[in-house]
Amino acid sequence: MSDDHYPPRLIAMLEAIWGQGFLSPGGPDEVARLIGSQSVAGASVLDIGCGAGGIDIALVRDHGAGFVCGIDVEDPVLTHARALVAHAGLSGRIGLVKVVPGPLPFPPGSFDVVFSKDSIVHIPDKHTLMAEVFRVLKPGGRFIASDWLIGTDEISPAMAAYIAAEGLDFGMATPARYRDAMQAAGFEQVTTRSRNDWYRLQAREELARLRGADGARAAEVVGQEFVDHNIGIWTRMIPVLDSGEHCPTHLFARKPTP
Repeated sequence: MSDDHYPPRLIAMLEAIWGQGFLSPGGPDEVARLIGSQSVAGASVLDIGCGAGGIDIALVRDHGAGFVCGIDVEDPVLTHARALVAHAGLSGRIGLVKVVPGPLPFPPGSFDVVFSKDSIVHIPDKHTLMAEVFRVLKPGGRFIASDWLIGTDEISPAMAAYIAAEGLDFGMATPARYRDAMQAAGFEQVTTRSRNDWYRLQAREELARLRGADGARAAEVVGQEFVDHNIGIWTRMIPVLDSGEHCPTHLFARKPTP
C-alpha cells in the first residue's frame, strides 16, 4: 500500500472538482487573483508543492514566468505534472523535481519569486520554512502564496473532525503565526488576506457538484465509495468555513534590498 498522500485516485478525484492539474480550489483564476498586481513576467520562480502541474503551467502560459522550478515530495503528483507539462509543450520552461522534506536544495539567492498554492499547509514549522524561503530569494524577491489557515491555535471538535476526515498531514497555522514567521525571517511588506468569504461559497458549489453530475462522472473513475467519502469531507468542511475557523488566506512578503 502506498504511503503517498496524493495517490492517482485522489488526484483524479480532486481534478474532477478543481480542474485538470489542480489539487486545490480556484484553478487558473485563483492563481491570477493570488498574483494580482505582482508581475512574474520573465521571473525565475520556485513553486513549493507544485502538485499536479496546473499551477506551473498557468504561471508560464498565463503570466509569462521565465522559468518555473516546481518541487514536491511525492512521485504520483510529479508523474502526473510532467505529463501535463509535456503535453502543453512547456518542458523547456518548467522543471519538476522531487525533494525530501527539510531545507530547500538550492543556493542562496536562486529565485526572483517563491510561489506556493495551498501546499505549505503540509509543513508544520512555519518559522523554519520562512527562513528557507528568505534564503533562496534574491534581494528584492517576493514570496507569493496561499495556504489553508486556522482562525485560532485552539481547534474546535468540528475542526478536528474535518482534519481527521481529510486524512492529510495538515500543519495549519494562524495568520498571526504566519506574520510572525515572515517578519522573523527578515521579510518586509508582510501581508495576509483572508479568502474565507470566497471559499465558503465556492465549497458549497463544489459539494453540489460532487452530489451531481461531476460526482457521477468521477465515480466512473474512482468508484462511488470514494466519491461518497469526499462528500463527507466537504460536509464537515463547510461548517468550519462558516465559523471562520478554516480561513484560506493569501500571503505576501518581500525580501529587502541591501
